[in-house]
Amino acid sequence: MSDSIKHECGIAFLRLRKPLQYYIDKYRTPLYGINRLYLLMEKQHNRGQDGAGVANIKIKVKPGKRYISRYRSVEQQPLQDIFAKINKKFKKAYKQNKEQYFDAEWLQENCAFSGEVFLGHLRYGTFGENAIENCHPFLRQNNWRSRNLVLAGNFNMTNVDEQFNKLVELGQHPKEKIDTVTVLEKIGHFLDEENQRLFNEFKEQFSNQEMSEIIADRMDLARVLHRSARDFDGGYTMVGMTGNGAGFVARDPNGIRPAYFYVNDEVIVAASEKSAIKTAFNAEYDAIQELSPGCALIIGRDGDYGVKEFTPPGEKKSCSFERIYFSRGSDPEIYRERKMLGYKLTPHVLDAINYDLEHTVFSYIPNTAETAFLGLIQGLEEHLVSLRHRLIEENKVKGEGLKKALSFRPRVEKLVIKDAKLRTFITDDRHRDDMVAHVYDTTYEVIQKREDTLVIIDDSIVRGTTLEKSILTMLDRLEPKKIVIVSSAPQIRYPDCYGIDMSRLKDFIAFRAMLNLLRQNGGENELEDVYTRCVAGLATGEAREKNYVKQLYEHFTDEQISEEIARMIKPPSIKAEVSVVYQSVESLHDACPRHSGDWYFTGDYPTPGGYAVVNKAFVNFMEGKTVRAY
Repeated sequence: MSDSIKHECGIAFLRLRKPLQYYIDKYRTPLYGINRLYLLMEKQHNRGQDGAGVANIKIKVKPGKRYISRYRSVEQQPLQDIFAKINKKFKKAYKQNKEQYFDAEWLQENCAFSGEVFLGHLRYGTFGENAIENCHPFLRQNNWRSRNLVLAGNFNMTNVDEQFNKLVELGQHPKEKIDTVTVLEKIGHFLDEENQRLFNEFKEQFSNQEMSEIIADRMDLARVLHRSARDFDGGYTMVGMTGNGAGFVARDPNGIRPAYFYVNDEVIVAASEKSAIKTAFNAEYDAIQELSPGCALIIGRDGDYGVKEFTPPGEKKSCSFERIYFSRGSDPEIYRERKMLGYKLTPHVLDAINYDLEHTVFSYIPNTAETAFLGLIQGLEEHLVSLRHRLIEENKVKGEGLKKALSFRPRVEKLVIKDAKLRTFITDDRHRDDMVAHVYDTTYEVIQKREDTLVIIDDSIVRGTTLEKSILTMLDRLEPKKIVIVSSAPQIRYPDCYGIDMSRLKDFIAFRAMLNLLRQNGGENELEDVYTRCVAGLATGEAREKNYVKQLYEHFTDEQISEEIARMIKPPSIKAEVSVVYQSVESLHDACPRHSGDWYFTGDYPTPGGYAVVNKAFVNFMEGKTVRAY
């Protein structure tokens, strides 16, 4: 998407199911697990570039030896920074004792990150500064192995205050009021209770030393998750490891955040994206499973596994933005869906250009929109096939005219190029905008001046800032008659609170366009009415049941809002006519039928916390507050 937003996060979990010596002997390296984890994370680097973290647990080492290793980084290339440090550990071990370097027992006693259980995380920060303390995995330490907890996740909780208060009621003293800390401490609390339950049950039968093994073997992580997640409200995929080597991958009851896993005789793997697992382990796509909403993949310290429901599943509302933009398009299902998104836009684009394909040039921005662009071109080709068939059937063209009709194709050009190396350091607004306008460049002399229309497809239009400050100004230098901006996503009208950094209503060009139309039609009083209802609803709890902001949009059609957006993003200096075409919600669902999470488009949230957030966001807007609403 041409508007930059931060979003999502990526998780990577790897459990080696056989002793480390097996992998050393088979793959002739003690770095098999490290290398696979690096691939698994590198193939998801699109999900987070603010920071990264890796943790590893050794299942069988003697007391007195470290069994948990963790590195986190917020360097410019955090993945490379972390794995360079890990590799340095192994190089040091090799220099220390070349003969025993390939002996698993010696290596685990002398080298960090040589364990069997790995957890990796890629961070896009939606809240908090980009500090290493905010990077996952988080670690809750204890001298009993089974009470240690390492946690990472792709999640945002909407009820952090409630979770914080619950911890205080339990007698804890949380050090921060953020969702990562509250989730870690909540799960940690019930992990402690599970340890104590088992200890009480077997303390008369075994010594304390034996009890460590008993607890490790009988730990019920599904029970821990069930008790922890009773009042979670948000979208999440959480991955955890206990100090004894057990682990879990848990997905929220609406399946908002993605989670996939793969198992064979050698490994258990989980990640945020299917294609990463496919590439890292050369797995067949059919063998990679989606973790069901409300379920957890539970991995025992012995390498056995199972999928268990830990919270009642709700209606599945997988994030559709995953399909439109966030996930890598190399996944075959996502590729087909993105093509279909473009294909579905064909009739609307034809209307926008008045069916004049001869004088229209098609292109896309950014590169992630290329797949939707291919779908649009496919739709245009099919339109031309129908047109040719009718012309021939009706015998309306002959000779050169027929030859021209048969050979005509949509005009496709690479018009927009992003100069990734250009940085803007100008401090005053007027000159900074001039510099921003040159972040993108274009291909000149490929259109007929004042005759051609340019159609540019984008993944989505969030704020409209890049279009206004850069892209439209640049395209107008080509002197087209008209510029049509096409969004493969519907109008973004409402905040997201489940993992994407879209939390303030005033940031959305669709919301600002609606406000303009409301004021133009004398509807300012309705803003105060909705504000009053939101304030009252937040006080009584009714704001967790209904989106009061929706009524403001009911006065206008999608087309009216699109027309106002086109007017708003067109700089006064531009000579070309500008129009904007958005995907419809219905077509989005047709293209992505298994991923119906659409709250940012429709305002229909999958959890009560979502409704509270949108109503709070409107209150913040009316009161001039720029903080996020959760």
